[in-house]
Amino acid sequence: MLNLHELNVFVEAALVENFSVAAQHLGLSQPAVSLQIRNLERQHGVDLFRRNGRNVTLSDAGRTLLPLAQELLHQAKHIEAVMSGLEGLVVGELCVACGTTAGKYVLPQLIARYRQQCPDVQVTITMLCRRSAADWVVEGRADIALMSAEVMHRDLETRAILEDDVVLIVPAGHPWSSGPDVGARDLLGLPLILREPTSNTYATLAQALAQHGLSSSDLKVAMVLSDVDAITMSVEAGIGGAFVPRLAAARALKLGCVAEVAVNDLALKQTIYVARHRRRCATAPQQAFWSFACDPEIHLLQLA
Repeated sequence: MLNLHELNVFVEAALVENFSVAAQHLGLSQPAVSLQIRNLERQHGVDLFRRNGRNVTLSDAGRTLLPLAQELLHQAKHIEAVMSGLEGLVVGELCVACGTTAGKYVLPQLIARYRQQCPDVQVTITMLCRRSAADWVVEGRADIALMSAEVMHRDLETRAILEDDVVLIVPAGHPWSSGPDVGARDLLGLPLILREPTSNTYATLAQALAQHGLSSSDLKVAMVLSDVDAITMSVEAGIGGAFVPRLAAARALKLGCVAEVAVNDLALKQTIYVARHRRRCATAPQQAFWSFACDPEIHLLQLA
């Protein structure tokens, strides 16, 4: 019979390939780690590590066991969380994968409010591109995904939870900051800082421009950046204007570092989505977060 404690020790040692470091991480002695791994090796009649003095590396058998052991330990935690949920307890872990915009400007306050209701849940957040965030949920590496664009997959259940405007910001003191009428074609003369073409903000802008017979190639692009904060700081430095989610620009707008400009014939909006696996049994922390995030009041919540 497999011993989950021994498997956990093996996984920790396998990830760092160092018994002493694994012992420190686990709060055990180095001899205790060696003993647990020896027990596991004797039980299955294989060497899980190649030993060369104090140095250890995974053997072929160890490399085979590692992902299986990680999955088994994950399932064991999942079972514990589900059984706790049957007792009405919301305890355990919640793993969230998120896109950059959702992760920086929506998720922190969402998690803060969630933990007011579920203080005994440990939340782990991994920031990825939206496609990878969705893949993590499909693969079981994350419980929930939060994304600024909907990803369609047969195994995903997706809900829209928040709508945000994508706004044009310019440096404080720019002539447009005083409120003159600005239209889509006025953008052709403005140096612009754009997101990378794979971003949802870029796609939203491109779709809006297309309605006026324009494309990104018609714009006067000063810079392309993948980080929204860097874009906002570049606008503040006077490099040009930029289209960013209002949530992302809220702090700089409040401080007066940049100014928002209304483009009369462009209405740009971005929706934040939450996704989970359709068929995987939800733990109490997962179900509690889903119910909280999908509450109709959250749909209209201004988190900035």
